[in-house]
Amino acid sequence: MRLPALLLLAATAACAQRPADLEAVVTTDLGTFRFGFAPEKAPKHVDQFLLRARQGYYNGSAFFRVVSSGIIQGGDPLLKNPKTPRNLWGTGGLNLLANEFSDLKHERGTVSTVRIPGKAGSDGAQFFVCVGPQTALDGQYSAFGRVTEGMDVVEKISQVPAVENGFATTPVRILAVSIEPKKVEPFLNATPAELARIVALKTTLGTLKIALEPTWAPEHVRNFLKLTAIGWYNATPFHRIVPGFVVQGGLPAPGRTHNADRWVRNLKGEFNLERKHVRGTVSMARGDDPNSAATSFFLMLGDAPHLDGQYSIFGRIVEGLDILAAFEKEPVDGETPKRPLEIIEAVVLP
Repeated sequence: MRLPALLLLAATAACAQRPADLEAVVTTDLGTFRFGFAPEKAPKHVDQFLLRARQGYYNGSAFFRVVSSGIIQGGDPLLKNPKTPRNLWGTGGLNLLANEFSDLKHERGTVSTVRIPGKAGSDGAQFFVCVGPQTALDGQYSAFGRVTEGMDVVEKISQVPAVENGFATTPVRILAVSIEPKKVEPFLNATPAELARIVALKTTLGTLKIALEPTWAPEHVRNFLKLTAIGWYNATPFHRIVPGFVVQGGLPAPGRTHNADRWVRNLKGEFNLERKHVRGTVSMARGDDPNSAATSFFLMLGDAPHLDGQYSIFGRIVEGLDILAAFEKEPVDGETPKRPLEIIEAVVLP
């Protein structure tokens, strides 16, 4: 009798988790995306989706209607049968609950509920994801979530070949929808002592080790550790070299998306006149706005007192100054390296 009791306890604990602390993981044959819930906006829709997902309701169905860079629609249980006639696609799983319209906008990434056009209270289990803004749908459909990861997959699904009414030539199979705890931002609540870490940057020219200094710029250190831990910096280029001045990197390649993009945000400047921009220090790049640093950083190749008190120094190179010297010798076209140079992998050391 112990095993059933333990299983019941586990199930009860899972259901006791607040919907706001959960995410749906949608696995398709074109990749996986995740979305979080907005129970404060559409509590009944969120509860319905959680219940059905846990029951395996969506497994084996499909995204059958697509508008390129517009929306993707799925969740019709009739699509579990690959022989369902096309004229019945989109007719299943409706008329299940009343509308819950809110001020949640149908923006890129919004997850909303399909209903029978022109019929109030006909919402159901089918759902759609906005790839681009759909302002005409605001206040007309019950939005209940937002994509937190994998918008590139959603966009890819939207671009599959389609015929009349936007029906996909070949529906994109939903292999599984599972419910998991929401991913926690790395180092979000780390103490200053926990932030005092060393990061190894494996680059095209060799490995640099950077000692992070939370007493200098704690939030910049936290940000750098977060992006490193989640792999955001991996395969990003060094796009600028100015001999005697800086080597700069940490910008994504054009069109690149990453699972940690949801945690990229601008940082408030942490300027300290006691910290000097000298060879081997690491500082955060920014735009004209002092509070616009986000991901790009630079390694100092020489003294630059005009940067002191204007940019946030957050670390120093403790190993690999010879690698820094190798960067300085690289041929450049203006300030752009003539050959690709990148961070192959960034790792937070134990």
